[in-house]
Amino acid sequence: MCDSNIKFLLELSKRPGNDTCADCGSLNPEYASYNIGIFVCARCADIHRCMGCHISKVKHLTADRWEDSQVQRMKDVGNRAAKMKYEERVPPCYRIPDENENQVLLEQWIFSKYQREEFIHPERQSYSSGYMEGFLMKRGKESSMYLPRKFVLREGDDTLKYYIKETKEPKAILRISELNVSFAPKKIGQPNSLQITFLKDGSTRHIYVYHDDPETIVNWYMAIRSAKFNRLHVAYPSANESELVKRLTHDFAREGWLWKTGPRSSDCYKKRWFTLDNRKLMYHDEPLDAYPKGEIFLGHMMDGYGVRVGVSAKTKDQGYSFTLRTPDRSFHLSAETEEERDEWIQVIDQVLEKPLTPQDNAIAARLVRKRNANSSINIFSAR
Repeated sequence: MCDSNIKFLLELSKRPGNDTCADCGSLNPEYASYNIGIFVCARCADIHRCMGCHISKVKHLTADRWEDSQVQRMKDVGNRAAKMKYEERVPPCYRIPDENENQVLLEQWIFSKYQREEFIHPERQSYSSGYMEGFLMKRGKESSMYLPRKFVLREGDDTLKYYIKETKEPKAILRISELNVSFAPKKIGQPNSLQITFLKDGSTRHIYVYHDDPETIVNWYMAIRSAKFNRLHVAYPSANESELVKRLTHDFAREGWLWKTGPRSSDCYKKRWFTLDNRKLMYHDEPLDAYPKGEIFLGHMMDGYGVRVGVSAKTKDQGYSFTLRTPDRSFHLSAETEEERDEWIQVIDQVLEKPLTPQDNAIAARLVRKRNANSSINIFSAR
């Protein structure tokens, strides 16, 4: 009977493995793909429907009618068995999304598993070859226009190059091992977009790119991660894979508008776009600037770094203010709301509590060299 089928389905959905979405891990999934045999959440169910019913047939656990054979399929498979099949050969470099992930990465994770079956047939993983080339739409350094540029990734050379004209020398050569790449759909205004960040002459440079095809942009993201992972594996052959994965690409810890003063107590507050990238706190005139106006390296609290609510007595308190203290100076900042201020303080405090890695020290040294090389305009500029 229909009622007994639904009752049994609900019991199945509470079993270990089935009680979280097979694709994003969110709790208490309310849908199922009955031909694949997995329990999924509402968000992932919508993505399954986009693949077509020839790939995945989706039903709600209680709102839809279930046939005996469909329920039997759910019993015979379930999330754990399906994962063993469809995720058997997920490469360590692959970023597996969770329930809070951006849409394009989650979509392509699901398409990769069930439509393209990349983790059953690893030869279909084009991003694992160590080489990739193609055209991406790139934002100009001085303008807001996006123009097609050819990008070439070569793992063996540790390079990511891009060209304005294919017959000319590359416009820029980036070291894969030193760059970071993150998804930036809200910031760029394109769903399939990336922000590539790297150090150039002691300062951070941002490149913004997108592609009309979501699979292509995710493949570029994974190709960079794959190249970084493989080079790390060669450099540290005895290191644990999980430790190497932590050193691949990462999202920014936090971004948003804040107000900041200059170094003098009489300086007024100016609105800046702040980005916290690991231990670098950068501020910009606009979110899509090619370079930050300034960069603040966040060391360890035992070395004179700290963050607290409020500002010094001689500095104007502009609403929800807080102070970031470094050995060089104190930065007086202000958020739009109390909640935003507290969130910034919390995330900065977490950074200051972490021990510095050798990579952190190397970045700090490069930033300090840049600061000392130019006394008028430098990465610690107050302007």
